[in-house]
Amino acid sequence: MCRHVSRGWPGGRSAGLLDAMTRQIRFNAFDMNCVAHQSSGLWRHPDDRSRQYNTLSYWTDLAKLLESATFDGIFIADVLGTYDVYGGTNEAAIRNGAQVPVNDPILLVSAMAAVTEHLGFGITAGTAFEHPYPFARRLSTLDHLTNGRVGWNVVTGYLPSAARNMGQTDQLAHDDRYDHADEYVEVLYKLWEGSWEDDAVVEDRERGIFTDPAKVHPIGHEGKHFSVPGIHISEPSPQRTPVIYQAGASPRGVKFASENAEAIFVAAPSKEVLAGTVKRIRDALEDAGRDRYDAKIYTLLTVITGATSADAAAKHAEYLSYASPEGALTFMSGWMGVDLSQYAEDEPVGNVESNAIRSVLQHLKEEADLGREWTVGDFGRHNAIGGLGPTVVGSGVEIADELQSWVEETDIDGFNLAYAVTPGTWQDVIEHVIPVLRERGVYPNEYTPGTLRHKLQGKGDRVQDTHRAARYRVGAKTPVA
Repeated sequence: MCRHVSRGWPGGRSAGLLDAMTRQIRFNAFDMNCVAHQSSGLWRHPDDRSRQYNTLSYWTDLAKLLESATFDGIFIADVLGTYDVYGGTNEAAIRNGAQVPVNDPILLVSAMAAVTEHLGFGITAGTAFEHPYPFARRLSTLDHLTNGRVGWNVVTGYLPSAARNMGQTDQLAHDDRYDHADEYVEVLYKLWEGSWEDDAVVEDRERGIFTDPAKVHPIGHEGKHFSVPGIHISEPSPQRTPVIYQAGASPRGVKFASENAEAIFVAAPSKEVLAGTVKRIRDALEDAGRDRYDAKIYTLLTVITGATSADAAAKHAEYLSYASPEGALTFMSGWMGVDLSQYAEDEPVGNVESNAIRSVLQHLKEEADLGREWTVGDFGRHNAIGGLGPTVVGSGVEIADELQSWVEETDIDGFNLAYAVTPGTWQDVIEHVIPVLRERGVYPNEYTPGTLRHKLQGKGDRVQDTHRAARYRVGAKTPVA
């Protein structure tokens, strides 16, 4: 199998890992309501349908395809600004279609839910610019309409352009954004978990009472950032609190995830770096009073596969001919908060400070410690397909071997699969890789019934008692401030 060795080095087995030979491998599809998403320039490929992102048929066809292959869900990324760090303008982003134009992800979910029964929907929405009170209702509505298949990917924002266009001079500092997010989710938990009792809706036709007012409670929240005195105006949905997703791997992000996340998305250039990240997350879960496996961890990966190794290698070479290194550097500049256009191609970029995505820089420094120094040129070439995650290339059997290796050596639960071309990348995985994994007994043949939370955790529809949200349930004695 042709592998990017610099992005997928072999590592040793970590002590205490779950048995990777029998552990079920989980897949999410990683997409965005735009063209090309992580693989800048690939919208030009004749097989790529991402240009149809603004049609319902693209999304409903994709949802049906993913459900046919028992994917856990589709994880839909989002930004509310443009990538304007590279070169000091947004021209490169606009020219390359680098996540601009981009549409709202939440509006896609009802249509996809209508053509599926089990597929989960991880929706990205930020805490910086929308008040939690109306946002709580929007997600409760979707949880009702999907019969409990909604997850929320909590992001704090990292693009200064978004802050400026929302009337702020600049975004908050990195850790301050998480402090703000802490209160944001506190308000939501109070609304979702603590406002309505389970039996508040009585539908008493004889007495003309739809809801018992004694069982609906104002949350009385007064905090540094938000004042929300009243009740949640939606009745409890199947999950109450949607499944909480989170993707921050900085120390502050890991702390936030350890208290809130039920599914965690990570990205790392190698197994060694990923294994360290996963261990830090699982240790933090235990430190927060939860089981170290209470959150499913998915790592970003792009799979290019075919009937044979040669077929896959040829496909990879063809994709590279369409890729845009400038588009990749545009993304990286935005993610790092550093204008990479001012660096020479052979210049290392690990020794910079950033107010954007801290985990990117942390991973670069960890790679340097392992003897791999990234340069600007590396970024443009290696991240042009799949973004921050590795790209693995090979036959179905070779890819299956590699996926099992990543699970065994890093303690992840599954993969957040990005695409080179859509839906072809996922179709190839379904045709060539999933049958091998199923034959080995490590990929599900069918869905577990129930909500998204129950499918992921197997412990019911509501948050576990050790989750932070449980502290805000009606009757909870010691809600945290």
